[in-house]
Amino acid sequence: MKDKVVAVVGGAGFVGRNVVRGLCKKGAIVNVGCRDTDAAKFLCSMGDVGQVNLIKVNVANFDQMASLIEGADHVVSLVGILHESKGNTFETVQANGPMIVGKIAREKNVQSLVHVSAIGADVNSKSLYASSKGLGETYIRGEFDKTVILRPSIIFGPDDNFFNRFANLAAFVPFLPLIGGGTTKFQPVYVQDVASAIMVALEDSVKVGKDYELGGPSIYSFRELLELLEKHTLRKRALVNIPFFLASLQAKFLEALPNPPLTRDQVELLKTDNVVSQDALTLEDLGISPMSCEAVLPTYLDRFRPGGR
Repeated sequence: MKDKVVAVVGGAGFVGRNVVRGLCKKGAIVNVGCRDTDAAKFLCSMGDVGQVNLIKVNVANFDQMASLIEGADHVVSLVGILHESKGNTFETVQANGPMIVGKIAREKNVQSLVHVSAIGADVNSKSLYASSKGLGETYIRGEFDKTVILRPSIIFGPDDNFFNRFANLAAFVPFLPLIGGGTTKFQPVYVQDVASAIMVALEDSVKVGKDYELGGPSIYSFRELLELLEKHTLRKRALVNIPFFLASLQAKFLEALPNPPLTRDQVELLKTDNVVSQDALTLEDLGISPMSCEAVLPTYLDRFRPGGR
């Protein structure tokens, strides 16, 4: 990977920053496509002077994306949003965005393309998030048939949007919500393992055109994940069952907020388990032994303990 040019679409995000750090360590020249280059300046410190280049792009703008990918040997597609907002719909970002990436990658004759999707991606899903992820997979593979698709379960790590969100909530309220009774199953995967999987998929031609589902070594119910959080934050909270219909009603009003803590689409997602399929290729097939939640959570949740920083 040394001296190779890698274009990372969405490189300033949670997964992206770990990918950029890994690529810099391997000596690659990294062109990062992001919406806010000022907010992404921290990425430049991950490499030598000139090794990381920040390029402002809109994933729906073909010309901007073409400029980002121009001259790249490899491409990493990390486009994704948790909820829709004005100008950023699931269709625009997660379906059409990957299609544009795949088309440009084919036209520019890049050596490899890795697209990060999600477990549960399905064009027929009732969830707009999951159906748009499914369309994104179909579109990018249709344009660039050598695309490697990675589908992680929920991703955890120091800047994650799951454990940190609930730990912050637990610091201020006496209870935590168990949507749908907390029976939904997850297989959390460590962000560094996802980044390592991307590296392997970029460099190993044997992986071309294959799909991988990424999960950690253990499967937990939603309730078990919150109990694990309680253990590592030393904050015992009442776990309150919120039926799906009531959660959807609450989410309808919460969606009016600029950054809603819950949407009706997310409630729909919680009705389906988010675990690696039995017949799927996995992290182990990429030569990676996944880290457990128990090994990593203490490294960043201790700040949520009473008196912690």
